[in-house]
Amino acid sequence: MSSIAERLENIRERIAAAARHAGRAAGEVELVAVSKTFPAEAVREAAEAGQTLFGENRVQELLAKQPVLPPRLRWHLIGPLQSNKVRKVLPAADMLEAVHSLEIARDIQRVSEELGLRPRVLLEINVAAESSKHGFSPDQARARLEELYGLDRLQIEGLMCIPPYDPGPEKSRRHFAALRALRGELEKAGGAPLPHLSMGMSHDFEAAVEEGATLVRVGSAIFGSRPPARMPL
Repeated sequence: MSSIAERLENIRERIAAAARHAGRAAGEVELVAVSKTFPAEAVREAAEAGQTLFGENRVQELLAKQPVLPPRLRWHLIGPLQSNKVRKVLPAADMLEAVHSLEIARDIQRVSEELGLRPRVLLEINVAAESSKHGFSPDQARARLEELYGLDRLQIEGLMCIPPYDPGPEKSRRHFAALRALRGELEKAGGAPLPHLSMGMSHDFEAAVEEGATLVRVGSAIFGSRPPARMPL
């Protein structure tokens, strides 16, 4: 068994254990293997170990890897999307996890109408009001919900967040709980289910699972230390 396969097995076991601890089924949580900056060969190795869902931060990198890897793989764009990249990524990504503003949502709506697509999206929430990060504040998400639901090409399936980094996973827990609570508010206000919560990364995904994550984004704990990015934006 390769080192990537071994680490994948370990992550899956830890996800299952965290789910059991929270009284959830392991199947309620899907692992997004974050392959940003890692070569296609590493993705192939993970795919051979049974991983089918991968996450990329940059459109250019996703589009470079996808054609040289098995077509059965699914791809999430987990980084912020620029307006000039919308047309390129919509046919390629299974989900856009980081719709961070009403403006980019409108761009996705417009291009989706032209291409005849109905993209699956998550709304990125800036849970800690960090000036360095993208995303709707909770108040903006509440205020813009009706307008977002008016963009009928978008299949809004839930929320995602990236809490402030802290090596102690318990520091992230309150942010995960806040995202879950906001999801409940928005479901009630919008009258539509938001089944997905994308939260938790290599250092804190177990706390995220215990707080209700349905997608966890794990990179370095699977692929090892991240090499420098090879591709520009």
